[in-house]
Amino acid sequence: MLTQTHERARGLADLPPVLNDSLIALIGMVAADPRPDKIDVGVGVFRDCAGNTPILKVMKEAEQRLLDTQKTKAYLGSSGDKRFAELLRPILLGPHASDDRIIGLQTPGGCGALRLGFELLATANPKARVFLGTPTWPNHPPIVRAVGLEAFEYAYYERGQAIIRFEDMIAALQSGEPGDIALLHGCCHNPTGADLSEDQWREVVRVVIERGLTPLIDIAYQGFGRGLDEDAFGVRTMLDACDEVIIAQSCDKNFSCYRDRVGSLWIKTGSADSTKTAMAHVHQIAREMWSMPPDHGAASVHIILEDEELRARWLVELAAMRDRINSVRQRIAAADPRIAYIGRQYGMFSMLPLSKEQVLNLRSEEAIYMADSGRFNVVGMGDGQLDRFIAAVVGALGD
Repeated sequence: MLTQTHERARGLADLPPVLNDSLIALIGMVAADPRPDKIDVGVGVFRDCAGNTPILKVMKEAEQRLLDTQKTKAYLGSSGDKRFAELLRPILLGPHASDDRIIGLQTPGGCGALRLGFELLATANPKARVFLGTPTWPNHPPIVRAVGLEAFEYAYYERGQAIIRFEDMIAALQSGEPGDIALLHGCCHNPTGADLSEDQWREVVRVVIERGLTPLIDIAYQGFGRGLDEDAFGVRTMLDACDEVIIAQSCDKNFSCYRDRVGSLWIKTGSADSTKTAMAHVHQIAREMWSMPPDHGAASVHIILEDEELRARWLVELAAMRDRINSVRQRIAAADPRIAYIGRQYGMFSMLPLSKEQVLNLRSEEAIYMADSGRFNVVGMGDGQLDRFIAAVVGALGD
């Protein structure tokens, strides 16, 4: 009879439990709630006045053209759709679109761009610290940790006063060393809705240059705040002044193609040759992670941006989404002076001045679901639910 005498190697059965992502868990709670009048302002998708997340009409037409004309689904390579990236250049980079020191490539959503950018930075400088304002998008810190970099967190936002803690932000960045990384939200800050002013952006740029930091800008909501050009102010101001900039961009929101995962990563260095070298590393890292990005969504965006008439129609639909976000913000802000600040913020998200207990009570008593922090999607509900949502929130705030 054979007996096993050596110590058993660790295996899958020895994996520790994983702490659930709170926002993913929230989606499960909403799905399990049978109440027909439930309101889900936790999930980060745009909803129209009827409470739906529609496919843009222009996207439907582009997809049909793709279906009718696509001749093959052969691999495109680790860059994905190169023409897709070329067409995005003027939208994202503006006056820097012709700069040959800047190269972009397609990624699986903005999240893929972030991971790829941080992998590149960790390859270049494994000892770099990442300066990360809190609160932030919940996936930022795990991505930083996953590539082996140290996250240095500082307070970005004072929820009680609904203001940016700008002095704290500047003090944190001024403590950085050359080669450290400043992770910045390009616009429509998630989860607070509190964007830097143009003067504040200029001051951040000054400190980044003074301390020799590398800015990585996450711009996932361009066009959802004030407009395409206005929302790119921070990106373009940083490009004006810095030789090294990394930009993680997403089309998932402004083309309303969330599940298709359409994004891009952009690298700028001090010379065209060094950017090509950096991009060679990017291609290698991408090859090791996903090999080739998915094509359908990017191919559809490519069709829209390459056709003058479709592009014009996309701008109209984008403006309609932005106008809805801003009009709902004004309706909520007008309900009570304590939440008037929501009308001065941008994008899909803001944070309500609610305690965790108050949030949980709204869940149990009113079937209103938001993150424990009070972060909510401004356009997470249709017009028919908005009055009930506002009344419930004001009621929870008390007298």
